[in-house]
Amino acid sequence: MNSSIKSFAFQGVNGAFSELAGKKIYISANSIPCKTFEEMFESVRKGEAERAIVPIENSKAGRIADTQRLIPNSQLKIIGEYFLEVKHCLIGIQGTTLETIKRIHSHEQAIAQCRNNIIKLDKEMRVAADTAGAAKLIAQWNNKEDAAIASELAAKIYNLNIIDPNFQDTPYNVTRFLVMSKEMAIFEKNTSDIITTLIFKVRSIPAALYKSLGGFASNGVNLTKLESYVHPQGFNVAQFYIDFEGHPESASVKLALEEMRFFCEEINILGVYKASNFRKK
Repeated sequence: MNSSIKSFAFQGVNGAFSELAGKKIYISANSIPCKTFEEMFESVRKGEAERAIVPIENSKAGRIADTQRLIPNSQLKIIGEYFLEVKHCLIGIQGTTLETIKRIHSHEQAIAQCRNNIIKLDKEMRVAADTAGAAKLIAQWNNKEDAAIASELAAKIYNLNIIDPNFQDTPYNVTRFLVMSKEMAIFEKNTSDIITTLIFKVRSIPAALYKSLGGFASNGVNLTKLESYVHPQGFNVAQFYIDFEGHPESASVKLALEEMRFFCEEINILGVYKASNFRKK
């Protein structure tokens, strides 16, 4: 991605996995921590940051509900994706051991990704706003009965000891991040390895979802993600989020979208971007 980018925003405090992902993408850019995802999106809309680094889903714990809920109304566009192999560290102040720990603090996603190990240790789970924020609190409390699940970087920043460097339940633990900007990325319609993300609201007719996606099957367009949303109008209105391979102006996708429009009230393209090479692994 563009190496001239000077800043990106992320939710959390320094040492968060979102900051790690951002630094992998934009090595020399300044990272701007934000208390909430809403604040992160706002910082990009206002021009305080050029990009937002948004966690969207994890290979073990599934979708990240807060960001999925906020993305459609963020007024930003998806311009890229990044897959980060997450290694969760169990960390505490100097002298903390598995025997002294009574409570383990972290973001709900990190706890979900380490849940089996926490249960095996018979420790109390405490949900925090984010992983690095939990590490910061552990350092402030200076108590051997409390530990956090966070990154190796967070342990270094807050001068904490790593008790277990691979505390996640499974060796394969990957989080997908979206890169978002005020402007849509522009690609030629015949560009290879393109992902398009959109949301659509189906008409209130029988088998509306099946019919709206039929054109993707008949035109050979591969869907890589499908999520349902509760629409602001209520449970009777069905809205969906999809990722698919291909550019909206390519011949096959264009035909699929034309067919989709017969069965949908709204279609909103959230982004067109290059697929990460991680997808080829």
